Amino acid sequence: MSKKNKKGRRGVVFSTDPDYNYSYEEQEEETTLDPSEQKLRVFIDRKQRKGKEVTLVTGFVGNSDDLKNLGKLLKSKCGVGGSVKDGEIIIQGNQREKVVELLLKEGYRNTKKAGG
Repeated sequence: MSKKNKKGRRGVVFSTDPDYNYSYEEQEEETTLDPSEQKLRVFIDRKQRKGKEVTLVTGFVGNSDDLKNLGKLLKSKCGVGGSVKDGEIIIQGNQREKVVELLLKEGYRNTKKAGG
């Protein structure tokens, strides 16, 4: 039995029942909303970053591959680094105006600036 199969079992280590079938947890693929239906918020964050500013994009609804592709697009268009973690896109520096403009051009109509 491979390690992949062992991880999916929920709490059952061994069963003496010869007819017992392990039930594996199936993960549903989350469908990505159209860009015009997304409600994205773009704001500047300095918390727990030693005073450095980052631009956060939150509110994306969809699978992680589409989120990573959007993050890659924003990072390349802004010419800076960043990452995609916990459903958020993190762009280095104060790029809020540029990110909002790029998202609007890409069809994300419900994009708003948030925060101060």
